[in-house]
Parts: sequence; structure tokens; C-alpha cells
Amino acid sequence: MMSAVPLAERLRPTTLDTVIGQQHLLGSGKPLRVAFESGQPHSMILWGPPGVGKTTLARLMAAGFDSEFIALSAVLSGVKDIREAVERAQVLKANSGRKTILFVDEVHRFNKSQQDAFLPHVESGLFTFIGATTENPSFEVNGALLSRAAVYVLKSLAEDDLAQLVVRAIAMDGGAVNIEAEASATLVASADGDGRKLLNNLEIVLRAAALKKQSTIDSALLKESLGDALRRFDKGGDTFYDQISALHKSVRGSNPDASLYWLVRMLDGGADPRYLSRRLVRMAAEDIGLADPRALRMALDASETYERLGSPEGELALAEVTIYLACAAKSNAAYNAYNAARAFVAQDKSRPVPEHLRNAPTKLMKELGYGKLYRYAHNEPDAYAAGETYLPDGMAEPGWYQPTPRGLEGKIADKLAFLRSQDTEARKKGGK
Repeated sequence: MMSAVPLAERLRPTTLDTVIGQQHLLGSGKPLRVAFESGQPHSMILWGPPGVGKTTLARLMAAGFDSEFIALSAVLSGVKDIREAVERAQVLKANSGRKTILFVDEVHRFNKSQQDAFLPHVESGLFTFIGATTENPSFEVNGALLSRAAVYVLKSLAEDDLAQLVVRAIAMDGGAVNIEAEASATLVASADGDGRKLLNNLEIVLRAAALKKQSTIDSALLKESLGDALRRFDKGGDTFYDQISALHKSVRGSNPDASLYWLVRMLDGGADPRYLSRRLVRMAAEDIGLADPRALRMALDASETYERLGSPEGELALAEVTIYLACAAKSNAAYNAYNAARAFVAQDKSRPVPEHLRNAPTKLMKELGYGKLYRYAHNEPDAYAAGETYLPDGMAEPGWYQPTPRGLEGKIADKLAFLRSQDTEARKKGGK
């Protein structure tokens, strides 16, 4: 009969030497190992993906320093829970002098005022604060709290680490069940570096094996008992944005295979294809622009195709446009020009529209000279009013748009150079 205590809890390490992974922090002479051996706890933020040992390390630190361990979850706790934790630490200190380690899981979920509530007690030494987060603390943790805590970055567990977890878990049942190598490899891959996910999935499989009175875990049992749980994608947190970043940078770097790899990785793991299609449209506008204007239309077409066909057929259209974007000529000239224009307008004064560019739908407006000196481009040679100005009076030509020599934009550059030469010639003739 299987224990009612979750497998992940039964396998939680009780000593630092039994922790799997994080050797860049826990190896001899490494930062957290040194912190443990110093005998002096300090406040810290443990930043890393789910299931890599953040809670375990906090518990081990409390045990190692003979401190009371108080745990809060920012998802479930409020101001009342924070106040009660502080009061409990005060009572312990007053009655026994015992130190307290206050552990806050998902600390980024607390708002600014809730995070600020810890500051005076960290500064007074009432407790040692340990926060755990899957999000970048630079963005999600208050600067004041962050400045009082060391930040340690935990890594996803390697495949060898996860395989070792499988061995430990199987051995815990006294060898009553064994697992085939292929099934173990599949289980490890499905966890994607998350030890807790691995053990949760393994526990489901072990229960299924017990019900079927099956002594060997094979691939068929995995598929039957886990199904979609074998998918690996993390739909939230830094992992999500890291993979999007990898896709975007691969497209920008003109590597179709890498671009396709990251797209398929995300689709395979359950990422929303609609979100991916929106990002592909953004890539077409930001990184390809006028070097190949077809790219934006193709990205929009792929998005519409997915909406019509759905999965999995519509995903082929996303793959096709991903390859096209990766192979297309690249230019961020339009992106840079837009950002420069936005920055200028944000800090500039409100300049009036020149009279020759103003609309004149009424007799009064015409009498005031609105539109009087406007030159209709189609009536000019080459349909271009050489020497004409279109910016507000007194505003110099900013030169925001600087076309690249790549793709269609090279021809745009040639045309603009020709038009500017006409402007120069016309101004010479006009004495401007």
C-alpha cells in the first residue's frame, strides 16, 4: 500500500549532501555551502524555475542553524498572516532567544506594501528572510528588500540529476517496481528540469502500476497514466519568455532551423499558437520591415490560416512563415525610425501645422491662406514636388528613417537619394 505522504515530500533531502543538483551553489567552496558552514544565516532570495529545491534549501538552512522555520505562501497569505508570523517570531525571541527563518514562497506575488512589511524586521534581526521566486527579482521584488538580501540563482535540474531522482524514488519502495530505461528517459524528458513535476508524474505512474499489479513501468504505462502530462512546456515564468526570446533571436539571426526548433518546442509543449502567431507578426514588423514588406502580410496570412484551420493543420502555416521570416532580408530601420520619432515628439513642443499643408474646406479658411501654396505632387515632374517642405516651420529634417542596403530597402534608399538630390537642386534654383 502506497504512503499517503506525497512522494516529493518523502524524498525531500534532510542534509545538504543529499541535495541533487545546484552544485554551482552547494559544491565545496561555493556560495551557499560557505553560507551554511559559516554558522551565520543571512537574508536571501532564491531565484529559479519550479521544482529545483528552493523550499528544500530554506528548510535545510533552518535545520542547519537550529532556527524556527515559518513558511508563508504569497499566493495564499495576506497581511494577517504576515502579522501573525512576525508575532510568532517575537514570542520565540523573547521566550527562548531562538532564531527564526521566515520563508516566503512566490514572494513576487506579494505587492509592494506587503513586501515592505518585512523590512523593519529584517533590519532589526528579528528573523532571517528567505524569499523564493520563479520570476526575475530585479523586476518583481522591491528594491529596498532586494538590497538587504543576497540573490542566488538556481538552475533547472540536469537529466542526470532527474534520473538519479527516479532511482531514489524506485528504491524507496524496496524494489517492488522497476522502470525500463526508455520509460525513465521519457519521464525525465517530460519533467524538463523540474524535480517536483518528475516526482508527481512518477507517483501517478506508481499508483497506476499498483492498481494494475504491474511490476515494470514501461512506455505504454506512462502514456496511459500520464497522457498530456508528458508535455514539457512551461506556460508561465521566465522559461516561457526565454523560449520566446530564443525564437525571436533565431529569426533575427536568419537561422531557419533554429527558428523552427524553438517554434516546434513551444507548440509541442502546449504554447498557445495564437500567441506565437502574434509574435511572428511583431518579428516581421520589427526585424524585417521594408527590406521585405511581404513578410508582414505573410505573417498575418499565417495567423488567419491558423484561425481557420486550428491545430494541428494550422500550425504548418506558422512553421512556413517562421522559415520565411528567418530567410528574409533583415532591417530594423522602420523600427528605429518609429522609436526615434516617438522619443522626439514626447519631449518636443506642439508645433503648428504649416499653412500650406492645412485643410481648407471653407471659404474663410481659404481666405486665411490655408492650403494656398500647397503643391500637388501629381502635377509635378516625377510626381514629386522638389524642394517642398512637409515638417513644421523651423524644424530641421531629422533623418530618422535610414534605409539599409538589404532587400527592397536598398531600392528605397536609391529612390530617396534621388529625391533628395532633386530637393537640393530645386533649393539652389530657388535661392533657398
